[in-house]
Amino acid sequence: MMKKNVIVSLADANYFPLLNELIDSIKIFKESENLAICILDAGLTEGQKKILLNKVDEIKSAEWDIEVPAFKVLGKEWLKSQVSRAFLPNYFPNYEKYLWIDCDAWVNDWNAVDLYFKACENGKLGITQTIGPGYKIMSKVNWLFGKIALIKSQNFKHAVKSKIGLSKARKLAFAPHINIGVFSLEKNSPGWKSWQKNLEQTLKSGNVFGSEGLAINMSVYIDDLETEFLPLNCNWIASNLKPKFDESQNTFVEPFLPNYKIGIMHLAAGIWEGDRDMRLDKEVKTKILSLQNKPLSKSLRFGVN
Repeated sequence: MMKKNVIVSLADANYFPLLNELIDSIKIFKESENLAICILDAGLTEGQKKILLNKVDEIKSAEWDIEVPAFKVLGKEWLKSQVSRAFLPNYFPNYEKYLWIDCDAWVNDWNAVDLYFKACENGKLGITQTIGPGYKIMSKVNWLFGKIALIKSQNFKHAVKSKIGLSKARKLAFAPHINIGVFSLEKNSPGWKSWQKNLEQTLKSGNVFGSEGLAINMSVYIDDLETEFLPLNCNWIASNLKPKFDESQNTFVEPFLPNYKIGIMHLAAGIWEGDRDMRLDKEVKTKILSLQNKPLSKSLRFGVN
């Protein structure tokens, strides 16, 4: 039977352990039998690819789908993820719906996967914003005098550096930032072309890292791409706000009532203890609370206690 839906991710050799955990987190759910898993290779070893081929449907080498100056990317093959995500139907053309999950994320509750595949129907983009109860506010305002203020926001900073024009940059300045680490789109969605067009523009002058996120923010807030915004637990960015742990259900949950189960745990920006990042060091634990506010020391990686 031809599988219609696919989950795609990308890794290099350094992030292979995380990619492997992501795949295992998907495959523990029986529902995963009905979808494909495809991998973009940005520097995996032959041994790593051999392990993956026993678990996934396809592996393709990630390319520079838009030309990027060599000096910006020398020795940084993993940066291909900042371009190739916008071209998934070119790599894996045999599917109808695409769900991208960064390799430093993992599936904790299948409901989130179902929501993403539902969200992208009729050409819409399924995605989450990095704003919600308890989340860190990434934008800052420094009041200079009177009504004059200096604005600092992730979108605005990237937009100015990418030279997309001040009016567009202003439009993005206080738009809730969209995290591109988990998203869904149908094969024939207009979102792909909009995103690719904006990405060509942002890559010309801006940094490669962050250009893709800026481009999708432009698609949503400037091109008015129809978007289904999903709840925070569908892409829980633990560096923004640590989850709590429900000991009775043995699962991570949102820290505020009604303590919804985390759907997809995302370790974007890392969980740091001193100079050690949990993404690269399995031994790193972080302090979180149980639902009864009992202090716990836990890893937020899949399958690590």
